[in-house]
Amino acid sequence: MLKFSPPPKAAENAEFIARRLKEAVEGEGPRESVTVEWNGRPLHVGVIDMPLRDVYYNPATHRIRAQRDHDPALATTLESDPWLDESQEYLNRLLVGKPTSPEDPDPDFMDLMTSLGEVDQQEPGLITHEGILVNGNTRAAALRKLGKTSIRVGVLPPSFTWEDINAVELALQLRPDERRDYSYINRLLAMEEQELLGRAAVDISREFHILPKTFRQERWILGVIREMIDRSRTEDGSQLSLTDFEGHQENLKELHKNYTKEEASSQEIAEQVKENRIAAIILDFAKTKTRLINGKFQQNYLTGAIPNGFERDSLHAGAAIPIAGLSVSVTPPSLSVMQARAITDEILQAQAMSSARHAPMEARETAQHTLSSMKKAMRRALDEADRDDRLKKVQQTTAERLDDASAAINQSVSDLARAFANSSLDEESFDSALLRLKDSLLKLARQANRGIIEPGAGMEWLIKASEDRT
Repeated sequence: MLKFSPPPKAAENAEFIARRLKEAVEGEGPRESVTVEWNGRPLHVGVIDMPLRDVYYNPATHRIRAQRDHDPALATTLESDPWLDESQEYLNRLLVGKPTSPEDPDPDFMDLMTSLGEVDQQEPGLITHEGILVNGNTRAAALRKLGKTSIRVGVLPPSFTWEDINAVELALQLRPDERRDYSYINRLLAMEEQELLGRAAVDISREFHILPKTFRQERWILGVIREMIDRSRTEDGSQLSLTDFEGHQENLKELHKNYTKEEASSQEIAEQVKENRIAAIILDFAKTKTRLINGKFQQNYLTGAIPNGFERDSLHAGAAIPIAGLSVSVTPPSLSVMQARAITDEILQAQAMSSARHAPMEARETAQHTLSSMKKAMRRALDEADRDDRLKKVQQTTAERLDDASAAINQSVSDLARAFANSSLDEESFDSALLRLKDSLLKLARQANRGIIEPGAGMEWLIKASEDRT
């Protein structure tokens, strides 16, 4: 639970807010109030107009919890003193930015600005008696950007603690009719926080409007994300952040579903598949592609596609790991799992380095080259798996499959012409592909030569071509 000291204007704001609330009570006409949920019961609080210059963004808001580490230096400043102008400006940047890329403007925020510009503020925000925004942080950012000078807010009682503030914010944001939901990772963090507070899983599930099994799935996913962030750390301290996993919600859910299925029969296969799928997710492959990754994917497709420069051959199965104080040992990961983890670690660390803004340019370029090579290898492996999957679904004759191969080569002729025209041909990759084609034709020739007694013109060509190239 994040807790912070009072802001600089706390006493001044408390006096001003108390005076405004008193004026509202003593004034003529109906008093405006807003109802919030607290400890399972409704709480009615008065609403006032508050100068925007005097309100503070909430450094503990769940809306941007995952994005706080986007800029490590500013995140450290935010942690130590959230009320500095620098820290408040950083929070403003995160509130208006996309959850997946805080440097870019969020279309949802732009829509909110348009709405506020056309019809003004419809729903009041919520602040503490010290002027800290509990609900309405994004609205305050939009109103400021529109040049407005005040914001309508309900005021929580002075006795509210940070635990109360967080509980109220969560209850408000999780209303089914909330217009701007938390981002996926921020929802995961909010669930984790509630569990760490000692709340029962069934109660948290009810509050988040999900089934208990979905809650368990989300907790598992956040655990995997944290593990991948730890493993992405490079020697210079660069690492991925929670934000890097925004946008992968459906892929991560399928990962859990597949892992659970494989785990029922083999823990080793489940771990291997998890590693291969995480690698594909980091390389930004869609779930329609990652679905092709099963227990045989690494052995049948990925291992052969990995660039030669990757030293996977140096890995060896380890010995049993003894547990201190006990006469038992833990079986170490198998060689296939170790290889899968090594591949994933290579990709995780390259991704972390390539996006590290303060890393040397040479190191970033090397990391980007690694990612490019790994993505090509993964794409080739997935394409082969996809092709085999389609071949299993459609029973084809040998001649039909050769016709498909012929069509693919004809397409490659057109692609090659375009590559020459654009000077974009990757000659190394093209040469490697030709060698793989050569090996395939040699295998086809040897197999056909065993069974065809009277070869026709096509078979004679194949035999001659293979003999000329052996």
